[in-house]
Amino acid sequence: MKSLLTPLKNNKNKLFSSFTNRIVMAPLTRMRADPTTSIPNKLHEIYYSERANKTAFILTECTAISQDGNSFPGACGIWNNDQVKGWKNVTSAVHKVNGKIFLQIWHCGRAGHSSVLGKIPVAPTGMAIRGIKTRFAKVSVDYEKPHELTIDEIKSLVEEFRQGAKNALEAGFDGIELHGANGYLIDEFLRDAFNKRTDIYGGSIENRSRFPLEVIDSLIEVFGPSRVGIKLTPGGRLNDMFDSNPILHYTYFLNELNKRNVGFIELVETPEWRAGPNLYGINEYEQIPNVCKTFRNVFNGVIIANNGFDFETGNKIIDDGYADMVSFGRKIISNPDLVERFENNWPLTDSNEKTYYTKGEVGYIDYPRYQNQSPKPKF
Repeated sequence: MKSLLTPLKNNKNKLFSSFTNRIVMAPLTRMRADPTTSIPNKLHEIYYSERANKTAFILTECTAISQDGNSFPGACGIWNNDQVKGWKNVTSAVHKVNGKIFLQIWHCGRAGHSSVLGKIPVAPTGMAIRGIKTRFAKVSVDYEKPHELTIDEIKSLVEEFRQGAKNALEAGFDGIELHGANGYLIDEFLRDAFNKRTDIYGGSIENRSRFPLEVIDSLIEVFGPSRVGIKLTPGGRLNDMFDSNPILHYTYFLNELNKRNVGFIELVETPEWRAGPNLYGINEYEQIPNVCKTFRNVFNGVIIANNGFDFETGNKIIDDGYADMVSFGRKIISNPDLVERFENNWPLTDSNEKTYYTKGEVGYIDYPRYQNQSPKPKF
């Protein structure tokens, strides 16, 4: 079957039921904004609108709620009016081609560096990332020991997420995804190898889930539950992360999302790409061999499978009943007409990893459509 190319019949969620296929553009860090302003520009308009044509919906790059939370120079923000105006141009361009676009909202937590942030990064616990050097700091150095957040500071961060969601709604986004994966702030609260707090935000599974759920509640207040989702890496090791019992923990967490009628989750399948050594002696595949299969009967909403899928494996995970949709990253970078290529069995263009985090249009908006398809927009 070609399940990826069929509509998603989900009577609980009118927006998702309107999609004509199950192909999602995954959130991808590309760093094409001005690093001094974090404002989306014309490049973003072209990049996202090209890939919105026929795609069920777009998930944007991780977009910071504040300068303090933006560890990637050139990543976009959603904390001021100029950024909202820039995103409005992007969402308008996507809507002109009848596409849908969700903002991935984000805070880097301890995975930042003062040379980029202008201050020491913050986190639930004052423990630095081990085993790897900073990736996007001005110099390649060890990660810094972060400032351990106070309860008042945690409450302020919830409000920053809420304001970011309000800004996203004003900018015209159709929905929002919380970045709860890969060792950034939300993930840092969830997992017990890092969250060593002894107050209401640490210790038990319930306490470690408290801040992420407070943020989810703030997003729901703005967008409503059906247009809110979260990306999760229950077994991922990126940025020195680990949880001693991820199945128990994420079963609790997903049931809490069910109570809130959250629309979707994006689950990163194993094995996950790992930056740095495995410091815990157990890799993510050993801990959770099949993430979507493990949590399929736990979560009531739409499950989007992510990580390394192609047309064949994407169809299979849907046919097996473990996911409802699949998000594509590297393949959609280099194939702006990915859906059409899947529909027509056209060959795919390989992406150039050397241009993932560079500047300008090369490797960003210069990938052609197949053969003599519609020319890309000019600016």
